Amino acid sequence: MICVIFNPTARGEKAKTFRARLADLQGVEFRPTTCPGTAPAMAAAAVDDGATTVVAAGGDGTVNEVLNGLAASPDRLIKARLAVLPLGTVNVFAKELRIPTRFEEAWRVIQAGHERIIDLPYADWPADPSGRRYFAQMAGAGIDSRALSLVNWELKKKAGILAYVWASMQALRGPRPQVTVEAAGRSATGQLVLIGNGRFYGGRYPVFPQAQLDDGQLDVTVFPHVNWLTITRVFLSLQGNRLARSPDAVCFQSNAVTMSAPDGTPWHVEGDNIGLLPTRFSILQRALRVVVPR
Repeated sequence: MICVIFNPTARGEKAKTFRARLADLQGVEFRPTTCPGTAPAMAAAAVDDGATTVVAAGGDGTVNEVLNGLAASPDRLIKARLAVLPLGTVNVFAKELRIPTRFEEAWRVIQAGHERIIDLPYADWPADPSGRRYFAQMAGAGIDSRALSLVNWELKKKAGILAYVWASMQALRGPRPQVTVEAAGRSATGQLVLIGNGRFYGGRYPVFPQAQLDDGQLDVTVFPHVNWLTITRVFLSLQGNRLARSPDAVCFQSNAVTMSAPDGTPWHVEGDNIGLLPTRFSILQRALRVVVPR
């Protein structure tokens, strides 16, 4: 059984197309979210009710919530697989999985049901000892977390990714956090620290040049300084996939990473701020089944 967890507030032409096609999709159960934070319980209940494929229809935030509903129980990860119908603003994980952007093509991928088993990263943090947050694509802390806290959500509904660009410009005018990452006997400090499972960040930018979804490693990219000059140089490096050789970035791999910073520095997963540092990141090898194109 296929169950679709749908974010009814998703905007844009893809979301409109999806809503218009709901009546045509036979043999599918739909469970619309009612507010942020409701998708994990809905995804868990769907598997308990017999769903073998749970589709996250929305953006990266919806994907993360559905993922956490599945990952809360090892049994659910065995019983069901995660599929993505990209309806959000950036859809980084869908790009990583090569999910088509057109609704009809994406739905054919879901129906075909070809799957891949990938690693499942997660974060634990002392501020919430009982909590654990899983993620599929990436996490981070520093100036991008500050930018996320400045996003105007009404502007995002109207202008999409331009709302993130405007928030990033505002963040660059403010104080620069200093985030320290420690892993495998080495450490680095930067104004932006990113942890990836896949290669992409912010779209199709290969910020994690060595990453593979099933290699059992977290990929760490540290930017010691973030200003308009370094942003320009990094952007040019990304165009030729040369970030690993850039003097503006430090890249390495580890299966466990700890991030720390002065009090009040937030960290995020998949573009949503979660809590305050310090945080420890680890990975479950080949624990998540995902639907991908053949």
